[in-house]
Amino acid sequence: MNPSDVTGRAAKFRLGVFLLGLFTALLALAMPAYAKEILRLPYAIDIGTFDPDNGFEVDGVSAINNVYEGLVEYAPGSTQIVGLLAKRWAISNDGLSYTFDLEDGVKFHDGAPLTAQAVVGSLKRRRDGGLALSYMLGNVADISAPDDDTVVIRLKQPQPSFLDALASAWGPKVISPLALSEHDKSDKATNWLGEHAAGTGPFKLAEIKRGEGYVLERNADYWGKRPYFDEINIPVVPDIGQQILKLKAGELDVVPTNFPFAQLSHLPAGLEVTAAPSMTQYALFVKPGSPLDNPEIRRAVLTAINPSLWVKDVFGPYAELSKSAYQNLMLDPADPIEYPGDIEAARAAIAKLGEVNLSIGLHSTKAAYARISDRLIIQLALIGVKTTAHVLPPGAAFALKGDPSAPDALLTISSPDAAHPENQARAFFTKDAPLNFYGRSLPEADAIVDVAGTKTDVAERNALYEKAGRLYLDAGHVIPLVDVKDVVVHAKGLTDLGLRPAFPPGNIDFATIRWTR
Repeated sequence: MNPSDVTGRAAKFRLGVFLLGLFTALLALAMPAYAKEILRLPYAIDIGTFDPDNGFEVDGVSAINNVYEGLVEYAPGSTQIVGLLAKRWAISNDGLSYTFDLEDGVKFHDGAPLTAQAVVGSLKRRRDGGLALSYMLGNVADISAPDDDTVVIRLKQPQPSFLDALASAWGPKVISPLALSEHDKSDKATNWLGEHAAGTGPFKLAEIKRGEGYVLERNADYWGKRPYFDEINIPVVPDIGQQILKLKAGELDVVPTNFPFAQLSHLPAGLEVTAAPSMTQYALFVKPGSPLDNPEIRRAVLTAINPSLWVKDVFGPYAELSKSAYQNLMLDPADPIEYPGDIEAARAAIAKLGEVNLSIGLHSTKAAYARISDRLIIQLALIGVKTTAHVLPPGAAFALKGDPSAPDALLTISSPDAAHPENQARAFFTKDAPLNFYGRSLPEADAIVDVAGTKTDVAERNALYEKAGRLYLDAGHVIPLVDVKDVVVHAKGLTDLGLRPAFPPGNIDFATIRWTR
């Protein structure tokens, strides 16, 4: 063969390779590479544990609820209970047995199939494990699986609020039986589940860095509707000011909660507000033996602190007056609260009684607490009541019972763990309620709550709960103030945030949120 032919062929080959590479490069430039859709939002505090049975997370419940799923849930924007892992259910005539039919084709993140036996194992872990949230299944007598697709829960006594307990933000979730068995080190796998996860949800826990943040990635094998976002990036940013700066700089897409209400009316052009119904109720809980035990002083104080005088100044259009001891979304009372309106009579009553001093403890350093207390102090000064307010140390609000140095009233958020009035009454008002901050007791009201908790007729039950609530109010145990909306500030174009009224504010549903751009 002529050497020149060989050389020519080699040159042509190299030219062909070059042209092919050039064509590939040009094609790559003409066709943009696939980019992940990533949602970036901060949590103000670290997640204590990712174990869905063993921690009362508030900020972090959105992440947990997108990794794990329960039998039922609240529909977004509603207190309506709909199926999740259960496609249907039936309740026995005696109100004791709940039968759930499971969805088909569901798998855990580790590949294990969802079976009725897996649900039974998870629910028994929640009920029997002595865990932080075991109380939610305290009325459950038996949990069984008659077949692979059916779960039967038998109660000790009728509990009309039971489905609400299951739908709660902190309701029982279903954990992979494989993970529970492999990682049980005589601790019911609590240590492993604190920083790992194996649920059925639309997202998997991909990364957890204490004090820094979390990453969730979309579950490619999810049994339900495919989420819009491939990844949820959740840095821990404790300072709200830093969160806002990062949002304005485009480093975050959302500030889910605690955005100052005073700034909402003049957001930058690229930001917008999503406001949704909420069960966030600000209220004053009153210490026994305080000046507010005197009916004359209490009436004068109620006149001065009437929320209609200050709610718009503090919250703008994002709050409404509380109508009862229950959130407005939970119960629409037949006889709403009416604050006295005669300021001159209130001033005369205080003048007659002599010097009246009140102290208010604030449950949190969040801006809304300070804005409310500032207005209360100003309003009370108008009738001659000298009032001071101070932020309580972390956890101190839960140690006020029997403390002689405790403030005369505690300003806090009164929000239940589910949307049924039973959950509100049993959390805050009855004698042994865990959030009966001052340990006050009103047996006649508690007896009415006992009866109300057995009623399935909504109108009948609500009338009883309202009657009990009125007794707690008239006895001066609690002073409801305002119900505040769930307010999320985010980049324009984000929609379908999936906020649920009975959940803590700002708990976005990562399975529904999407860009409209």
